[in-house]
Amino acid sequence: MIKLEMPFSEKKVRALNAGDMVEISGKLYTGRDAVHKYLHEGGTLEFSLQDQIIYHCGPVVIQEGTGKNKEWKVTAAGPTTSTREEPYQADIIKKFGIRAVIGKGGMGEKTRLACKEYGCVYLHAVGGAAQVLAECVKKVYGVHMLEKFGPPEAIWELEVKDFPVVVTIDAHGRSLHAEMQESSLKSVEHLLAANKKAK
Repeated sequence: MIKLEMPFSEKKVRALNAGDMVEISGKLYTGRDAVHKYLHEGGTLEFSLQDQIIYHCGPVVIQEGTGKNKEWKVTAAGPTTSTREEPYQADIIKKFGIRAVIGKGGMGEKTRLACKEYGCVYLHAVGGAAQVLAECVKKVYGVHMLEKFGPPEAIWELEVKDFPVVVTIDAHGRSLHAEMQESSLKSVEHLLAANKKAK
């Protein structure tokens, strides 16, 4: 298990390889469809995403306590399907200096090439484990664009500890998703050829 801790950097990210199991400790920013579209179309932020991590996630967040003791708590933090962000992700990696993207299901060729060129990785989080992953969230620093996009689509700024992921697209150009697709297509072609021959 590789420990990836803040500050995140291109050097740390380029040291990772597809297939590596990683535990992240530090800050994550959530971002889904609305945020990606907004940034892709020229939207601006009041903070920097340089050398940061974007998590494709719409967390379930509640407020606990009262008055000055009121604080946010994440109760579910499962990954969103990442392919929805494929039209935007490469541009956002380039423009904002993102070092890692977390989600599920993988991403396409544009994102793979951007990861290779700009020093970024795609990290696969386990789907269906939203409550387990929420236990890795130790603090909510704040929330951005809550009024503009609503709770699921807002940018939540989270502190995590030992957040488990697997590198499935590395900064060297390797994509386990592309390899699996190619392998599956070859298997289908082989089966179809064998079936045709049997007839």
